[in-house]
Amino acid sequence: MTTTAAHDEGSFDPPLCFARMDIEKRMGFPAGRFTQPGPLLSLVLAGLLAVGFYAALIPLEGRWFWETFTQRGWVPYATVFFSAWALMILLIKALKIRLQRRARKLDIVPDDPDFFLSPSTVDRVLDRLHEQVDDPRHFMLANRLQLALANLRNMGRVGDVDDVLQSQAEADEGMVESSYTVVRGLIWAIPVLGFIGTVLGLTQAIGSFGDILAESTESEALRPALQSVTGGLATAFETTLQALVAAVFIHLLLTMIKRNEERMLDEFQDWCQRRVVTRLRLRDSGSGGAGMMRGDRDESQAT
Repeated sequence: MTTTAAHDEGSFDPPLCFARMDIEKRMGFPAGRFTQPGPLLSLVLAGLLAVGFYAALIPLEGRWFWETFTQRGWVPYATVFFSAWALMILLIKALKIRLQRRARKLDIVPDDPDFFLSPSTVDRVLDRLHEQVDDPRHFMLANRLQLALANLRNMGRVGDVDDVLQSQAEADEGMVESSYTVVRGLIWAIPVLGFIGTVLGLTQAIGSFGDILAESTESEALRPALQSVTGGLATAFETTLQALVAAVFIHLLLTMIKRNEERMLDEFQDWCQRRVVTRLRLRDSGSGGAGMMRGDRDESQAT
């Protein structure tokens, strides 16, 4: 049965199926390209995670940890949500990287040492690609291979294949770098939120101190009021502490995931060199093809 027939009968179930394996598509949300998370699922999961975090604080009501997240104004709530959003983006990204890596295990290019890629054999490899991947455009490695082989089939120039692979590899690297933009923005915004909370706390404490001085001049009356103000100053810095701890943790997690993704790009580059570029030939039989070319040139010169 051909690949087209399998598609028509609805029984086509390749080993690598984006609609079935991508976490965003499985949950009915718009999916980002390759390893880039889409805009909606991370937000929904972040909201659920933030609600779950505050629900877990209910048994701790009255304790310091509960108070620092619930009794310090609106800043801790925003910090928790932004942190949850960044974590969900990185979680989705990690799952997408693991899915993209599975493309390396597919048997797309035959392992036969006598097989070479040429304009006459490229259709065979493309058929194997579409038999094992539902839509190569959704997989970084499969997309590179499809673009390079389509160029070879349409243009017939073997030398262009490596150029297409290199060009697409550079485009993929740029896309990977841009996929961290939102997380980097959140890592910047979270500490800023903490500083805003501190400034608000200081403003309130100083305002309270001014009111106390205006109402009373006796030292004994000022002492309990000053204790209240200094207590407010201490709690004002808690928002910065929360934000800095969250930002450091998220940044470390981002570094690990980004390193893993960069390693994946290197693996794809190596796979393309070993399985595609080294198999390129002008003709399926190198010596025979070279002999035919020399014979043609000799005959032309004799004429």
